[in-house]
Amino acid sequence: MRLTKNDPLIVIDVQKAFFNPAWGNRNNPNAEGNIDKLIRHWRKMGRPIIFVQHISENKNSFFFCEKKEDIEFMDFIQPLEKEIVITKSVNSAFIGTDLHQILVDMKSEHIVITGLTTNHCVETTTRMAGNYGFNPILISDATATFDRKGINGEVYEAELIHAMTMANLNEEFAVVMDTESLLNECIQVK
Repeated sequence: MRLTKNDPLIVIDVQKAFFNPAWGNRNNPNAEGNIDKLIRHWRKMGRPIIFVQHISENKNSFFFCEKKEDIEFMDFIQPLEKEIVITKSVNSAFIGTDLHQILVDMKSEHIVITGLTTNHCVETTTRMAGNYGFNPILISDATATFDRKGINGEVYEAELIHAMTMANLNEEFAVVMDTESLLNECIQVK
């Protein structure tokens, strides 16, 4: 697999709201480090980066629009002037945004997806990207999620949820890779 100079990195919802302890136990503490590594590589290669920011109108949301500090990107995320920032208010980065048109205009052959959380906005965006034919590559170790309570009160651990999401998406909606594999196998630019 070869990436072209038009194949963007999409960084979804890497925001300070995820520091809130109410989220509970999380998997993959290295996700942000891997996202940072990918951002640095994309910039070095001169490829486009699209940052997605979740801003909610729901007062009960950790991403409520009036919680200015919580909706900010984590400190290592500092979009450059030429990089694209889109805001969304639902799980998919395609709904209510111009992401679809941006990708069409870029003439991208693939998109590379990272961010938080695996089984929410990352999964929803990946499924839609696959359905739209954007050939998404989902980076398994540059995403993370939290434990969830099931409908009968049982607790599903974050790592299990993460693994199941990757299994559901792989080879149907996306190609799933880890950071090092992507950097080692897909560094050429057409």
